[in-house]
Parts: sequence; C-alpha cells; structure tokens
Amino acid sequence: MAARDLRGGIAGAPANGRGSGRGNGSAATGRDAGRAGGAAKLRAGAELLAAPLPALLAEAEHLAQTVLLGAHGRRRSGQGDEFWQYRPAMAGDAARSIDWRRSARSDAHFIREKEWQAAQSVVLWVDEGASMRFASGGHGSKEARANLLAMALSVLLMRGGERVALARLGTPPQSGALQLLRIARGLSREAARPDYGAPQAGAMQPHSRAVFFSDFLGDIEPVVAQLTEAADRGVKGALVQVLDVAEESFPYDGRTVFESMQGSLRHETLKAGDLRGRYQVRLAERKDRLMALARATGWQYLCHHSDGGAQAALLWLYAALERRR
Repeated sequence: MAARDLRGGIAGAPANGRGSGRGNGSAATGRDAGRAGGAAKLRAGAELLAAPLPALLAEAEHLAQTVLLGAHGRRRSGQGDEFWQYRPAMAGDAARSIDWRRSARSDAHFIREKEWQAAQSVVLWVDEGASMRFASGGHGSKEARANLLAMALSVLLMRGGERVALARLGTPPQSGALQLLRIARGLSREAARPDYGAPQAGAMQPHSRAVFFSDFLGDIEPVVAQLTEAADRGVKGALVQVLDVAEESFPYDGRTVFESMQGSLRHETLKAGDLRGRYQVRLAERKDRLMALARATGWQYLCHHSDGGAQAALLWLYAALERRR
C-alpha cells in the first residue's frame, strides 16, 4: 500500500503527459510506403516488447554467475544413464553392482556409480498483483526484485539440467535458452492487475518443486488453499516474502493518506505514527502465519527486503530447493 505524507507532497507520483507536434514534409503514399510504414510499426512494437528482456536476462545471468553453482555442483550418485565415478565396494553392496572389468585391474572390487538423473521440475509463481509495484527510497520495486530472483533461479536450475516453468504462462516445465526467453518475456509482460495476487498451483506436477514470490500482504486464504493443494500433490518448495523496507519500518508520521496501488482502498489519518505499533504487530502475525504454514506443508520460508542483497537470497533459495529433493 502506498502512502502519501501530505506535509511533504506526494512522493513518486507518476507524471503522464501527452504531446503533439507538426512537421513539414509530404506524406508518403502508395503501396511501398504503406508496407514500409507497416514494417516500421511492427519493428517498433517488437523492440518495445523486447526491450526489458535483455536487461533482465543479463542481470539474472550476472547474479547466477556470482553464485558459482551449476550442473557440476549438483551431481550425485543415483539412478541414471551417465557414468559418474568408481568407488570401492563396501559391505552391503550387491554383487551385481560390482564392475568386474574395472575390478579386474586391481586387487579391490569397485562399484560403477551413475549420476543422479531423476526427472526434476520447478514451477515459479511470481505475484502479478499491483501491490508488488510499490517502492520507496529510490530503490527498485518488490516486483523488480522478485522477477530478478525468479529469473536468476531459472538460470541456475537449468544449468543443473532441471526443467523450469513460470506458472502464469500455463506451459509445462522445460529447459534451454528458449525457455529462459519465454520466462523472461512472461515476467516482463503487462496485464490487468488486482491489488493482490494469488498463487497458482494447478500447473504443478506431483512430487515436483515450486517457489512462490509475493509480498503476501493480501488475503491469506487463497495462499493457504493453493499451498495445501500443492502439498497434497507432494510438491515441496519455498515461500519468498518480498517486502519494501518502508513496509517493515512504517516511517510515516502526521497527516498521511494510505491507498492501495490501484486506488481501491484508501485511509487517511492525522496521526500516522500512532498506527505504527498496531501495523507492525499485524505484519509480525502475518509472517508467523506464513512460517507456520510452511512448516505444516514441508516448505521453507524466507522474508527478503527489496533493498537488500539479491545474492544471499538466491543462495538461500538454491539451497532450499536442494533440501527439498
């Protein structure tokens, strides 16, 4: 929810303007000119649509690179087709597991281990609610940070050979550069937004993994319902609550107007400071509810501030998904 301190003016209000102008010159006519105009319009539209994608991908790739975790870091023994390593046979190993050809070259018996390759898929839900656009203090919005974390996590997971899907696209988990581009495009799309979003568990495959990115400040019941449905399918994962620092500290005093990002909710007070204690109690209660919900369903919970370092959050996420295998 955005706040306006009336003594200091309206901070961050968007300025929209329209301009018009007249130029000299004759208008292009004819079929060729029409085609050229259509091509130029199509190109301009495509460039506008694609503009956010390289920046998001580049930032996500850079963040993922700093973590220095990829396919090699996730290798382990298990069921699969690719050879991983030989290890000395131990008591309890079945005789059929011994690689007799390798063992014949030494005085010991060796087991041929294959790389763990069980099919893994991860579904990412990133809240599209208008509340995620809130930002204070000149740093990025909650939405921008959630998008960056989701994109960087996708890069890391795909480097590890796993498949990823973005819930809002409604497509199955896939891997590869094209899937990364689809996810980036999905994260950058513009759509009609409610004040607060609700998770989508319908596309999650049984026994897969998922991550929910949201401020979780809206109605908690849809979150409970979707997380319960996901848990019933054996889906494990993480809740990442992304908050702005102002939503934690409540730095408002005096006459202040609080309104939702869509303007559907509005509250004016002459003594905003008097609300601080009650607000922080309710915020703490919401965090406790999310943590309890995560524990009950076997998920992990993280509260992340949009002005904090993204690398630590990404490391936590990667480790959390590793524990959920």
